[in-house]
Amino acid sequence: MATKRDYYEVLGVSKDASQEEIKKAYRTLAKKYHPDVSKEPNATEKFAEIQVAYDCLSDPEKRANYDRFGTEDMAGFSSGQSEAGFGFEDIFSNIFGGFGGTSSRSRSSARRGSDLQAEVTLTFEEAAFGVDKKINVTKLDTCSKCAGLGAESKNDISTCSRCNGRGTVVTQQRTILGVMRSETTCPECGGTGKKIKKVCSECGGSGRVRKTKVLNVKIPGGIADDQTIRLSGEGEAGVNGGSAGDLLIHVNVKKHEIFERDGNNILLDLPITFSQAALGATIEIKTLYGLVNLKIPAGIQCGTKLKLAGKGIDNKINGRKGDQIVTVNVITPTNLSTKQKEIFAELSNTDETKNNSIFDRIKKFFKQKN
Repeated sequence: MATKRDYYEVLGVSKDASQEEIKKAYRTLAKKYHPDVSKEPNATEKFAEIQVAYDCLSDPEKRANYDRFGTEDMAGFSSGQSEAGFGFEDIFSNIFGGFGGTSSRSRSSARRGSDLQAEVTLTFEEAAFGVDKKINVTKLDTCSKCAGLGAESKNDISTCSRCNGRGTVVTQQRTILGVMRSETTCPECGGTGKKIKKVCSECGGSGRVRKTKVLNVKIPGGIADDQTIRLSGEGEAGVNGGSAGDLLIHVNVKKHEIFERDGNNILLDLPITFSQAALGATIEIKTLYGLVNLKIPAGIQCGTKLKLAGKGIDNKINGRKGDQIVTVNVITPTNLSTKQKEIFAELSNTDETKNNSIFDRIKKFFKQKN
């Protein structure tokens, strides 16, 4: 359970401070933390805390109740309650943590806005190089007319008289164990700590309106399929000064007709003919960066992998660049002509003990023919 700061500590005055000292301290702090002018972190919450402390200590009756019982609101006490009852309650509060009783600290009614989700579909090249995409998002956004206040003007907003701006009220109940205290949301203001005389005609007092917003999303080069991009603050607007939620964009990447991706590497299967494998060749192949010439060494075996350094994905997310890995697949000839069959038959009859491989025999055979 949260513990409320002492009102005197909030204002920075002693418990025997005069009304003039209390007023002077309040004015100094109010100027420093007023939400309309302050650049201090958590200025809104700090100002609300200062306001509550001053509202209590500036009123002689509330201050007397606070000094005696630790609360300025005595409405929940039954008439004729003795001081012994309070002491009894304090003993049990210290032992059992208050039996779920009050946290005197004001509970902020500010709520963070909800996170939203969207999807974007990219081509293989868009994911590799990065791209700007426009995404339509329908969400509860801050009302542009009242800037989220929920009122027609600032003059239409006043502090709730029931809870004095805290958003909560303290109630007391006598039990066999003593007086139990509990803190609940103020029924008058719904926990906002304020009352609105004239609500905003645009948002009806909620401070938010449903809008469709077009976002220009920068997709970084190297993004992979099924990854998520988080845009902070692009979710739904918060309530009563709460922060906005985030927008989570799920990325779908289409399959490429010839390329596959393995981390930052690009994989490509390259079919070559039997003669290209035997004699070697230079073949023009496709990369993400255009056509390049790849040299196939003579006698290459099926399944051999050749590397094109730096021709993979230039990943802007992790700062690494991959390669293109080419896997050679030798195509076995089919539907041979009579002459081709004679050639392969002649090759197969060559004395294998004098030749290291079929490719050596093929090269020797063609040299003999020439």
